[in-house]
Amino acid sequence: MNRDYNPPNSSRLRRGGRRHLPVLLTALIAVVAVGIFFHRSSVTPTQAHLAPEQPPSLSQTEPVSLEAAPEIERETISGVISPGDTLSALLGDYLSSQEIHRLAQKSRPVFPLTGICAGQPFELCLQDGDFESFLYEINRNEQLLIRRSGEKFEISRIPIPFTVEVEVVGGTISSSLFNAVTAIGESAELAIKIADIFAWDIDFIRDIREGDSFQALVEKRFRDGNRSGYGRILAAEFINQGNAHRAVLYQDGDRRPDYFDPEGTSLRKAFLRAPLEFTRISSGFTMRRFHPVTKTWRAHPAIDYAAPTGTPIMTVGDGTIARIGYTNANGNYIQVRHANGYATMYLHMSRFAQGMKQGKQVRQGEVIGYVGATGLATGPHLCFRMTRNGEPVNPQRIRPPSAPAVTAENLEDFKAATAPLLARLEQSGLRQADLASDESAQNP
Repeated sequence: MNRDYNPPNSSRLRRGGRRHLPVLLTALIAVVAVGIFFHRSSVTPTQAHLAPEQPPSLSQTEPVSLEAAPEIERETISGVISPGDTLSALLGDYLSSQEIHRLAQKSRPVFPLTGICAGQPFELCLQDGDFESFLYEINRNEQLLIRRSGEKFEISRIPIPFTVEVEVVGGTISSSLFNAVTAIGESAELAIKIADIFAWDIDFIRDIREGDSFQALVEKRFRDGNRSGYGRILAAEFINQGNAHRAVLYQDGDRRPDYFDPEGTSLRKAFLRAPLEFTRISSGFTMRRFHPVTKTWRAHPAIDYAAPTGTPIMTVGDGTIARIGYTNANGNYIQVRHANGYATMYLHMSRFAQGMKQGKQVRQGEVIGYVGATGLATGPHLCFRMTRNGEPVNPQRIRPPSAPAVTAENLEDFKAATAPLLARLEQSGLRQADLASDESAQNP
């Protein structure tokens, strides 16, 4: 029986498969090699040599402390020195007695801590309850700063930081300079500053007349946004009995800043016109006066200035304290020896200023004591005496020489520096108003 189906020969199939197997293996190896080549060429050398970083497991991380650093506690204690306060009373709770003694010794050349005055503000800073610093206001311009540095103390005087505005102020006198200044809304401090400038030429006790006028180019100081007194008066003018007195502030070389007239002549004289400010003369210089205590007629080669107890007394000139003490007649008194044979005496003081002693050098205008009624006195006043070569002289009649004028080498600089200051006074509406008032008074 014939059949169309012829099954393949198995032996031929096996021989054909073996014949093609080496070719297939070779092709497979070539494909794998090419794939490996292209894969490796697409990897950078860094990638080829560095294993990918894996984030550390929680078991591999270091424990993190969640405890915060201790906070430093700072405290500031502000106050005002009370009468009788001492350094020990102020700092005794924070410093040992040995530390306070060491602090007082170190502070003496900078500022003696025994000079701390009642009424002055202070700040005490603590760190974790321990002393850190102490700030004390010495005066209107300076502060004493004491700061702890390890086991030591750093002590210094530092200026008080102020904001300064320059302004022209002025007014007309009806009774006194003091009242005229307060009438325009300024403080008595400004009146004292103006009087100090012209004190060598004008006696503000005897010479002032109604209608006199003044103006000043002054620095007004502010602290923390509040008024805090005055700085320097840069220029000033005072018209007294029709005579104009003008002053500008200038520092001539190494000399201390001082006041000069527009031509460079110093306003400073050898003696002030008076040792007190804004008082009245209760008894003048005379060689025959009835003494109110002894009830006898005797010479009074002196000038008595009536003033409240405690009014500051200034030395009228540079000099040296020749005598200081107490007698039954003079009470508390000081005698100052000046140049050219002059000497002055200040009697009946309530007390002496701090640091006054025989041999001490004093400067003109320095406070040496305070008005009182010690010795033969019926009330508080200053008995002021002046002698020359041992003979009494009337302080109101002497004409002391001026201090040196601006040096010739600095005169051109003086003119350039002071011209803008004088111009401010000239251009002020205050001066123009005064001139108009004077003209109307002269031409009614």
